[in-house]
Amino acid sequence: MSIFFHEQLYRTNAVMAKLKNYPVTICGAGALGANIAENLARSGFDRLTVIDRDRIEERNLSTQPYYRSDVGAFKAKILANNLYRAIGTKVDAKTKELTSANTIQLLQSSQLIVDVFDNSVARQAVKDYAEQFNIPCLHAGLSADYAEVIWNDVYRVPSDAYDDVCDYPLARNLVMLTVAVACEAIVSFIATAEQRNFTITQKDLAVQSLFF
Repeated sequence: MSIFFHEQLYRTNAVMAKLKNYPVTICGAGALGANIAENLARSGFDRLTVIDRDRIEERNLSTQPYYRSDVGAFKAKILANNLYRAIGTKVDAKTKELTSANTIQLLQSSQLIVDVFDNSVARQAVKDYAEQFNIPCLHAGLSADYAEVIWNDVYRVPSDAYDDVCDYPLARNLVMLTVAVACEAIVSFIATAEQRNFTITQKDLAVQSLFF
């Protein structure tokens, strides 16, 4: 029986084949990025790349899929190791800082980019690259009890005044709800080519379609 037996029953064989062979690059392995990578891998994606230069801190453990024994190690490396051990998915882990100078080097094999960086400079670099090379790019971000999942064409990079999301109040439930919405937006795009934008609010557990 396939590891993805239940997902396959829901998605159909044709969609699962698309997901398996679709190259996705996830920019960031923090609260959103690490959980998105895990969720996509466990949904049948087999060509994942994760870019993150950061190391695991103790404060990451409540919202990110890491362990106490991982503290001090590179997030991307640990994430790749964990997913290979869990389900055999080989994630390409890049422990480099993404900048405007190396986007081509780090993103050139991407067919879809997921931007979940926690700083505006890196987000801008990803957005610019996606626009220049016409690559689909989904941006997801959190702020207190609110989150957005927005495709590149209508995305606006936030002010750098809000760059350190780790210093904000942040509920795990909002993280996981945003992860689910982002992953469904990704699967929906690959299956139907439709780019759906969303807002998520924690207090009323509302997921709203966002139209521009």
